[in-house]
Amino acid sequence: MKNLFIESLSRYNFDLTMEKLSEIILKGGWNISVILDLQASLDKSGIAVLPVKVMEVCNPNLASRILQDSDTRIYSGMLPCKISVYEKDNGKTYLSVLNSGAFAPQIGGVVENVMNEAFSQVEKFIHQVTEN
Repeated sequence: MKNLFIESLSRYNFDLTMEKLSEIILKGGWNISVILDLQASLDKSGIAVLPVKVMEVCNPNLASRILQDSDTRIYSGMLPCKISVYEKDNGKTYLSVLNSGAFAPQIGGVVENVMNEAFSQVEKFIHQVTEN
């Protein structure tokens, strides 16, 4: 089975990666539902970690294809797509995403089609901030 998570090295620092990725996502016709600042959340509990934010992104046209049918609403837990941006001990910034294309064939039908299309688009967004 393919790797369930795909990690890519950003060519920018953490803040610039977040800024550029946000711009790319919005220009691509997607929405950013929320940005979870996990570093800040853990800091409130007195736990120090390197920067890590999770962007929840959504393409309304794709999501609606799953959410409009009662039989496919069970898969709503996979929405929205998530992109994690984080720094590692080496000082470099990385992005990771769930490889929904790896398990989409197990679901099949419209859900498989939507997951593959969404994954393809998200990969293109990520590629614009990663090393070539």
